[in-house]
Amino acid sequence: MGAEAEGQKDQPRLNPLTEAQFLSWKRRKDADASARKAEAARKRAEGIAAGTVQMNGRELFLHEPGVFDNSLY
Repeated sequence: MGAEAEGQKDQPRLNPLTEAQFLSWKRRKDADASARKAEAARKRAEGIAAGTVQMNGRELFLHEPGVFDNSLY
């Protein structure tokens, strides 16, 4: 039994977490993540409008659909 008691001394003491505390943390974390994502999308849209950011294919299609008009060829 002495070895078991000594082994428990090395482990840090953990605080119990209630389900309500976890859900509160999760909602806060998700809100922060969505806010960061929205801010990044807003900055990207501003960069595209200013012409400082290179567009991918989907963004080019949505921003300038005439580029993909094959009736001109």
